[in-house]
Amino acid sequence: MPELPEVETVRRGLEPHLTGHRLVRVDQRRPDLRWPMPPDLVQVLTGARVEGLRRRSKYILIDLDRDAAMLLHLGMSGRIRVEGGILGGFHHDASLRAQHDHLVLTTDAGVTVTLNDARRFGAVDLVRPGQDHPLLAGLGPEPLGEDFTPTVLAAAFAGRKAPVKSLLLDQRIVAGLGNIYVCEALFRAGIHPARPGGALAAGEIAALWGHIRDVLAEAILAGGSSLRDHRQATGEMGYFQHEFRVYGREGGACPTPGCGGVIARIAQSGRSSWFCPHCQR
Repeated sequence: MPELPEVETVRRGLEPHLTGHRLVRVDQRRPDLRWPMPPDLVQVLTGARVEGLRRRSKYILIDLDRDAAMLLHLGMSGRIRVEGGILGGFHHDASLRAQHDHLVLTTDAGVTVTLNDARRFGAVDLVRPGQDHPLLAGLGPEPLGEDFTPTVLAAAFAGRKAPVKSLLLDQRIVAGLGNIYVCEALFRAGIHPARPGGALAAGEIAALWGHIRDVLAEAILAGGSSLRDHRQATGEMGYFQHEFRVYGREGGACPTPGCGGVIARIAQSGRSSWFCPHCQR
């Protein structure tokens, strides 16, 4: 499932083609994805001007000049295709089948933005002003935002016996982190994924905070990680997967110079965690 860098990459790719433009046509080709779409979705979107695009956790929010914002979640296989009226054009995977094009937005510039989702685990909804939307309620601070500090992270870990890996995946503690980037940040910080969060020293938490932000920023610049379904809005693959130091590298040599360790994998809460037993304590 796309994590924060992949979602942010898609948001940035969509922004110049939607912001400031009106949606002159909206084609909704099925009533639901993972959940039913709003019955008035086409009515609300058609003719609306896009004021801007935001990301909250793993969700894209398209702000309209009406009393609503469109919420978009890509799910496991969702892709966005941008076509038409674009200088130079984009390169898209020809294998994407039109039968999986579930929502098509056409702007006043002749650009079409298509949501293609073969597995239909994505979501499209409307968020009304003042609404505490269930998908957004209770989310923790954004890891790249000013509200996420070493002090905030230390307070969330204080007294907790749960593994640090599990705590970082808890969206109530920090929003948007997923398995890939948590594994990579813990490796960079030299922290074993099974260590209790409450056992980390202040210096370790500060280092972990910094590595979380660094690995996310690097992944966004790389266009995210393309493991299976992720593509940028341009149709291109992300390439941060080539920078993985531990994720998916079980049995490989630790990349730390002079370590000599071998990357191991353990299961935690139904998910795999990759780490170096020598470097991460």
